[in-house]
Amino acid sequence: MSRVGKKQITIPANVQVTLTDGILKAKGPKGELMVRVPSEISYSNENSVISFARSSDLKDIRALHGLTRALSANAIEGVVNGFQRNLIIEGVGYRAEMRGNRLFLSLGYSHPILFIPPDGIDFAVPAPTQIHVKGIDKHLVGEIASKIRRLRPPEPYKGKGVRYEGEQIRRKAGKSAGK
Repeated sequence: MSRVGKKQITIPANVQVTLTDGILKAKGPKGELMVRVPSEISYSNENSVISFARSSDLKDIRALHGLTRALSANAIEGVVNGFQRNLIIEGVGYRAEMRGNRLFLSLGYSHPILFIPPDGIDFAVPAPTQIHVKGIDKHLVGEIASKIRRLRPPEPYKGKGVRYEGEQIRRKAGKSAGK
């Protein structure tokens, strides 16, 4: 049995969860999210505890079991608490600033980069070298943070660029003076 799939999800008091036509809807204080539940995965909700079971032990269905449970747990957590990814900008002259809800980035190119957030994503810039990406959908928050990081990934010699908070950059030695 899947270790992730057999874990139960406890529904908080301020969240409503419904399953209709293979779509699990979680509605909470921060918004509403939907997760598609495959027909091979059965769902039971008893006393505000959700559990999932699979119809057979085929490899594909075993994979869907854990995936469905994880996506559902992320949806429930997202509508209650939300998710956040923090990015750090390193480099001389590299900075970020907010103009309205748009993010302007100066990353060493000849032009500033304008980043408009999609629906459900908010940016915060507490300092010119920090960006907080916030939202209720864990997948979307991670994807947007990855797109921002991809604009100027950290380089291995000086570490300049955009990196995740807590990410370790493997440094390389520079050129050594030869004889």
